[in-house]
Amino acid sequence: MPRIRRERIPEALMAHLVRRVRQREISGAQLGLFARWLDANPEVPAGAWFKRFPEMFVCGEGSLVKTFLRPGQVPAGEEVS
Repeated sequence: MPRIRRERIPEALMAHLVRRVRQREISGAQLGLFARWLDANPEVPAGAWFKRFPEMFVCGEGSLVKTFLRPGQVPAGEEVS
């Protein structure tokens, strides 16, 4: 199983993630929880996956985080812990 890539993120993807954080008003507290989860170097499925946080979902595919969703939006893929 891959681990989340934290370096050499494609520039267009990084810009997309920043836009989603701003548009969906993801709080600093939620981003802190996300950062702590990343620090654990979690394994994720090779295909589509999502991680549930109290006020958001992080969605990815393989080693890349692809977007952030708010509660009420429906994530796709396999839920990871």
